[in-house]
Amino acid sequence: MPESGQNTTPGHIATAAPAPGSPGGEAAEAPGTTATGGTAGTTTTAAATATTGAPAPIAPTAARRTGLLVTLVLGGLTALPPLSMDMYLPALPEVTGALGAPAATVQLTLTACLAGMALGQLVVGPMSDRWGRRRPLLIGMVVYVLATAVCALAPTAELLIGFRLLQGLAGAAGIVIARAVVRDLYDGVEMARFFSTLMLISGVAPIIAPLIGGQILRITDWRGVFHVLTVIGVLLTFVVWRFLGETLPPERRHEGGVGEALRTMKGLLADRVFAGYMLTGGFAFAALFAYISASPFVVQEIYGASPQTFSLLFGLNSIGLVAVGQVNGKVLVGRVSLDKALGWGLGIILLAGIALLLMTSGVFGEVGLVPVAAGLFVLMSAMGLAMPNTNAQALMRTPHAAGSASALLGTTSFLVGAVASPLVGIAGEHTAVPMAVVQLSCGVLALACFLGLCQPWRTARTKTATGA
Repeated sequence: MPESGQNTTPGHIATAAPAPGSPGGEAAEAPGTTATGGTAGTTTTAAATATTGAPAPIAPTAARRTGLLVTLVLGGLTALPPLSMDMYLPALPEVTGALGAPAATVQLTLTACLAGMALGQLVVGPMSDRWGRRRPLLIGMVVYVLATAVCALAPTAELLIGFRLLQGLAGAAGIVIARAVVRDLYDGVEMARFFSTLMLISGVAPIIAPLIGGQILRITDWRGVFHVLTVIGVLLTFVVWRFLGETLPPERRHEGGVGEALRTMKGLLADRVFAGYMLTGGFAFAALFAYISASPFVVQEIYGASPQTFSLLFGLNSIGLVAVGQVNGKVLVGRVSLDKALGWGLGIILLAGIALLLMTSGVFGEVGLVPVAAGLFVLMSAMGLAMPNTNAQALMRTPHAAGSASALLGTTSFLVGAVASPLVGIAGEHTAVPMAVVQLSCGVLALACFLGLCQPWRTARTKTATGA
């Protein structure tokens, strides 16, 4: 298995060096040309699309020429989970009254969806390694649409919880397969750049989702949120069916059933460096989840901000994350190593966590909202360095099982985040210290996993010795 960061993956679909001015940094091709090196050209792709109504497998030339469209499709898939979660948040009080259920029971509709997204990845990832990316993705999207439509009609909280779980299980297909498709199409720094581009698209979803949900509630009830999600699911399913071709050729697929999938995952977990990146990303994601869970309470209840101010700060933090992600993809990647950029991100997360703990615990006396908001902004922005680079480094080691690897990455992040989220309120409603403690602890654990398991200095030394 190659060391992380090395582009020695046999058989993957590689991309050419980016051409200046081309969309997404990809080389443009003239229409009607055919690919060289024995790959299917654009003429073949067009013919296959015309006869079958579905796109042919994506060849290297076609992947470069249609990179912007593929980026938008994958961005939509990665944006669907935050839309499913955050559009629904403003409707929670209304759901409680409409279904006559306690608030704690209605909160389980969020937990069920989150748990489904975590566990569903473990199923869909190995499926995509065996049957290709396209078929499991389309099945998942169809089930998502049906489950969401039933959520809109649910007469009881229990039925809503059950179908929110199914919605999360099916929606996991978009998360895990989108990452696997990126691994199929890209390698090395190009993969890190692409993940940063996806962050630009998917990072907008948490900003606009609560706003969309609030506007929906102005003209209809909470069921209207699920009606809109159903329409979004139908449109995305059509776009995937029509424009996203198969990216995993038959010769690279795995044969075997559940036992083979479990052995593959066991082998991935036995890879110390892969496990290190997986845990590093998981703990960084948990710091992000701690912010999402605690910030409405901290900003509004403790520091007295209005809902409008909270929405503004939430949007600014999301913009910071997206902006730093773009700096990572457009400026840093290719100029500094992925491990160095990742190390900077983790270091900033750690420093921001320390600052937040000192401010919230009263070391500097009574501090207002502005310093705390600034600390949260820095911590959130640093995620733009941590998340795309952990994904890229982990998936670079796993060309033989990108689906299973993507499943482990996603499931770990969601499960660790789900554990961290309740801890932010463990000391009651009148202190922000638990949030800062959880964020700092996650930052320390992420950095410890990165240094202790990934050992980036060994990779750098290996590259120096081999002249890479």
